[in-house]
Amino acid sequence: MFNAEGVFANRFRMATIKRLEGMPAPRFGKHCYFSEGAVIVGDVEMGDDCTVWFNAVIRGDVHFVKIGNRTNVQDNSCIHTLNGKAPCILGDDVTIGHSVTLHGCEVKDGALVGMGATVLDHAVVGKGAIVAAGALVLSNTQIGDGELWGGVPAKFIKKVDPEQAQALNKTYAAHYIEYSDWFRKADSDPKNTQIVTTSEEYASQVKSQGCD
Repeated sequence: MFNAEGVFANRFRMATIKRLEGMPAPRFGKHCYFSEGAVIVGDVEMGDDCTVWFNAVIRGDVHFVKIGNRTNVQDNSCIHTLNGKAPCILGDDVTIGHSVTLHGCEVKDGALVGMGATVLDHAVVGKGAIVAAGALVLSNTQIGDGELWGGVPAKFIKKVDPEQAQALNKTYAAHYIEYSDWFRKADSDPKNTQIVTTSEEYASQVKSQGCD
């Protein structure tokens, strides 16, 4: 697992991408980034400049998942589908916050789903819309363009300017492309990542590699 310098081999610390028999393999556009622990399975199609962060899971095993350009799926989020009935479709410049669950739904261009929110089967989140953190969007809910919804179950809160909302959410999406470049740079040198169970082990590895 470790090379001669005690550095954890790259293949043990990056994302898992799995093909399933009888369905298309995952397909990716240019300049996509996958963090350690990310899992992408089955019929998943992703555009350019997408990022999938630590321990996020995208499962295209019982229906397809399609993701547009510049969309980010943040840490611990889960994207899944309804068996043979509802795919999961994300547009361009979509931000999926930390620990979000999307199941068999559609999130349109420039929308944002806040941390810890859940969006269920056949729901649609409109262009530039915002789902507040912790919200539960029930099956078949239709969130209009530029609308803010929140609560459990989620309800309409107010209308926001769709162009302003999309511009703001595009900024978030652009930030995550920038963040991915920081991580690409760090990943280019295996010494930047230590796999340890104690602080003492970390200090020992750093010292043995002559790192600061």
